[in-house]
Amino acid sequence: MSAKPILTHPRVATTIVAAVLSAFIAIGLLSAVAGLFQRDGTPLAQIVIAERACANYAFVSERETCMRLFLAALRVQRVASR
Repeated sequence: MSAKPILTHPRVATTIVAAVLSAFIAIGLLSAVAGLFQRDGTPLAQIVIAERACANYAFVSERETCMRLFLAALRVQRVASR
C-alpha cells in the first residue's frame, strides 16, 4: 500500500465539454445584457445633456425629476420629428 495519495486525472472530453458549455453561457448572458441596454437604454449623449441642464438643482430628487422631464421632452421631440 502506498502512502502517497494518487489524484485521478480528469478526462479531456469532460474538460472540453465544460469549457464549451461555460463559453455558451457567458456569450448568452453578455448578449442578453447588451440587448437590454440597446432596447431600453437612452443614448448617453441625451443623458449627459439632461444632467447638465439640471445641474442647478441641489437635491437629488429634484435633479432626477428634472432629468426625467427633460428626457421625456427630448423623446417627444424625436417622435414628433419623424
